[in-house]
Amino acid sequence: MAELSFYDEGALVSVLTTQPLDRFLDYKAPEGGCRAGSFVEVPLGPRKVIGVIWGPGEGGYDLSKVRSVIRVLDVAPMRDEMRTFLMRAADYTLNPLTAMLRLATRAPGLSDPPSMQKVYRLGEGTPDRMTDARRRVLEALSHYGGLSFTLKELAEAAGTSGSVVKGLVKQGAVREEDTPRDRPYPHLDCDYGGVELNPDQAKAAEQLCVGVTSGDYGTTLLKGVTGSGKTEVYLEAVAECLRKGRQALVLLPEIALTAEFLTRVEARFGARPAEWHSGVTMTERRRCWRMVGEGAAQLVVGARSALYLPFRDLGLIVVDEEHDSSYKQEDGALYNARDMSVLRATCCGAQVVLASATPSLESWANAEAGKYQRLDLTSRFGAAELPEMRAIDMRAEDLPGARWVSPTLVGEVRARMEKGEQSLLFINRRGYAPTTLCRACGHQIGCDHCDARMVEHRFLKRLMCHQCGETKPMPDTCPSCEVEGRLAPIGPGVERLAEEVTELFPDARIAVLSSDLFGSARALKEQIEAIAAGAADIIIGTQLVAKGHNFPSLTLVGVIDADLGLQGSDLRAAERTFQLMRQVAGRAGRVEKRGVAVLQTYQPEHPVIRAILSGDEEGFWQAEAREREAAGVPPYGRLAGIVVSSPDAAQAFDLAGEMARRDDPLRRIGATVFGPAPAPIARIRGRHRVRLLVKAAKGVPLQKALSDWAGQFRLPANLRLSIDIDPQSFY
Repeated sequence: MAELSFYDEGALVSVLTTQPLDRFLDYKAPEGGCRAGSFVEVPLGPRKVIGVIWGPGEGGYDLSKVRSVIRVLDVAPMRDEMRTFLMRAADYTLNPLTAMLRLATRAPGLSDPPSMQKVYRLGEGTPDRMTDARRRVLEALSHYGGLSFTLKELAEAAGTSGSVVKGLVKQGAVREEDTPRDRPYPHLDCDYGGVELNPDQAKAAEQLCVGVTSGDYGTTLLKGVTGSGKTEVYLEAVAECLRKGRQALVLLPEIALTAEFLTRVEARFGARPAEWHSGVTMTERRRCWRMVGEGAAQLVVGARSALYLPFRDLGLIVVDEEHDSSYKQEDGALYNARDMSVLRATCCGAQVVLASATPSLESWANAEAGKYQRLDLTSRFGAAELPEMRAIDMRAEDLPGARWVSPTLVGEVRARMEKGEQSLLFINRRGYAPTTLCRACGHQIGCDHCDARMVEHRFLKRLMCHQCGETKPMPDTCPSCEVEGRLAPIGPGVERLAEEVTELFPDARIAVLSSDLFGSARALKEQIEAIAAGAADIIIGTQLVAKGHNFPSLTLVGVIDADLGLQGSDLRAAERTFQLMRQVAGRAGRVEKRGVAVLQTYQPEHPVIRAILSGDEEGFWQAEAREREAAGVPPYGRLAGIVVSSPDAAQAFDLAGEMARRDDPLRRIGATVFGPAPAPIARIRGRHRVRLLVKAAKGVPLQKALSDWAGQFRLPANLRLSIDIDPQSFY
């Protein structure tokens, strides 16, 4: 990389801060000078804030009034490619550059100098007696492997006091060490634990390694049926990247997948990589951020925000389950981590691997157009076979009211129980029931702050709004007519399904997997490990179970409502239903015994259901692509979602209406504005929401036109305007 520009003491420099000002500020370089990219502390009014030296200052005013940079932080400077990436990402997503910098500085204590601290690890001794508090401490240390804890973090993770930890130190069960606050990560050995790949895998791994070796940008769609060993293939590309002395990043869609994946990484490389997600301690987040910048972390496994870490030499980005909607950040700075991964790779000459059994239509189309290379794994690894797919026509089933599991599916589950095998019943709805209705007056209990129905969570004995998180106790009387005993749950959720299954199979061991039922990632991991070890006969789960988990004894998957995702006007409804059903079905028969996947449906003739059952994935993508292309929508056209929100509904509609009328910048590029209209969820957290949708041809300068369009309007303080490029949802 070219030498970063140096600015002598007193020189005028331009600083981008993390504050929401959306402009650069001029300061004088501090004593000793600074470089472009240096992280600095600067005065802003009465406060001290963090920023980055972006270049020379503009000047043109009284320099005697310019304040000086307070100090340069003791961290690696931001590289040119990172600054380029942040600017290009801001231009594409239309997020302010300051918001992108906040994403790139989300680590605690960056302004703190290097220091020593006491950390705690598992010791070799055993306590003289085991109490519940001591057991929780040892379990916390065991669960997080080689990660370090401060006394406060360990006590919080174990739900106990620091004195319990200190007592275990005295007995040798816990080790107390003085260590630098930020330590390099253990070296990963690329030749430590490679597995023997089948010919299909070996060919794909070789082609990925060729791309990594080139040192150039490239994106590959790694498409493989569930259980085909995609992870082992792309880990070979990671190994090749590390051999070249470059860094690698693996993005996962869910924290719940991290623990199992880290175990596989440790088995392959002999040590654990760096982690970056909301489940790690603040100490580890700071350590990861700093060590990545110094090149002392070879591999990072993380959530979408790991893409904004300050890699010293990033050579490979893997986006696992690339189709997953959780890669799209829907609040704050809006972006899609899959698309931003490709953008970042173009800035630093890295390879991107997009791995999925059911790729997004965007990635499929890019591969079809030759923009991405495509590698296919067509068979399951080892002896495992793909599951048999069947449909149950619910119109022909004799099913009592308020029951959801058909007699045919009951028989399938019972047959598995008799063989000592596991069954999974899948419904993509959290809670007990999506709606609570008063049978006296017809009132449906809604959120006080949103135009959304509250979901009953019977296990928690509360109603919850899945938009804003507001909860309230389950009432005995109707809040509208005050009649007692007439409130009734409408529709099934995962908890209600569990209640029905308990009645149907009173002797079965039942486990419920839903994200809202676990207080921590550790508790979820323990439940998943117990299920994999055979601790449940019937698993009842939401889409959490569709992502990467391996249950060796699971041979039956029953989808309770295969039609659920086909409802509504979402342009991706068919695609998402297809992906989710195929992913869930893929949980069955992942070891020796062939599995069966059964879909309960009232529409067995629906094209999506037929495509799922036939396994004709390419036929489905081609048909879906033809429909999207004819409509001129993504990936064959451009969309931008605009939301105007205000505590005052009339104010929001007035601005949205004015925007629709003054659409000249958009009409000049041939774009069309639809709306304004109330958003499907018209009020969230007390703010009324009005939507507009902009549709444009592919290849037109949409972002520039949107900026010019929005720039015509001055927004009062209580009104917000949000622009979502390539929206994934339209709520």
